[in-house]
Amino acid sequence: MSERVLSMNLATLRGAWGLAEAVEGCLKQGITTISPWRDQIKAVGMEEARRIIAANGMRVASLCRGGMFVADTKAERQSALDDNRQAIDEAAEIGAGCLVLVVGGLPPSSKDLNESRKVVAEGLAAILPHARAAKVPLAVEPLHPMYAADRACINTIDQGLDLCEQLGDGVGIVIDAYHTWWDPNLAAAIARAGRMGRILGHHISDWLVPMRDMLLDRGMMGDGVIDLKAFRAMIEQAGYQGPQEVEIFSRDNWWKRPGDDVVRIALERFNTVC
Repeated sequence: MSERVLSMNLATLRGAWGLAEAVEGCLKQGITTISPWRDQIKAVGMEEARRIIAANGMRVASLCRGGMFVADTKAERQSALDDNRQAIDEAAEIGAGCLVLVVGGLPPSSKDLNESRKVVAEGLAAILPHARAAKVPLAVEPLHPMYAADRACINTIDQGLDLCEQLGDGVGIVIDAYHTWWDPNLAAAIARAGRMGRILGHHISDWLVPMRDMLLDRGMMGDGVIDLKAFRAMIEQAGYQGPQEVEIFSRDNWWKRPGDDVVRIALERFNTVC
């Protein structure tokens, strides 16, 4: 078994730091793998972002995010494709291991999830040649079904893997514990992902009870109900030896805390409950 590595998704530190401060804060506590968001790159400019990452020897696990393929009009769908191609170029420029995709839910005029899933597959197929040429794998992230209407009509690992089978090389999945822990087919789906060689990332946080906001109230590992050790064991049994990436959206708790404290506690929990 290879040494387990913590990656910090910089959404977790959004409340305290920009890109430069987050890189410095992570390095102070020994974290050398990160996943920035496109708006964090844009805030400093691509040239400066590349400099910050390279000068500090950071590994970029992924860039967040592309996707959102579903829209009402042809022009809107084309705009989404153009934005995704730009996101692929940005991922390539910073040396990201993949581009994370949140694929989109229902357009305002529709109640047809199956049609949305068809549009997503078409969108992925349209940008895949660009991603292959740039050597940037596309990482579809299945989201919890509570997001099916507005954020992601791909809600299970198996649905994501079906897309991978349909599209071929260059597409994989991110397995996020927060989004997939509930799935009664979880163990079999993770094993299938391993056999297919399609696991591009593994995100961790916790599911709080009660949850006050379905988007912005994720818990720090150990504060909720997910068995993260068992989850990691399934991931490792499937052959994935990459980092566990802490991704916490927490408007009223972790985003209000000093960044140094968030990183320190994330490391402590990584070493104890994950």
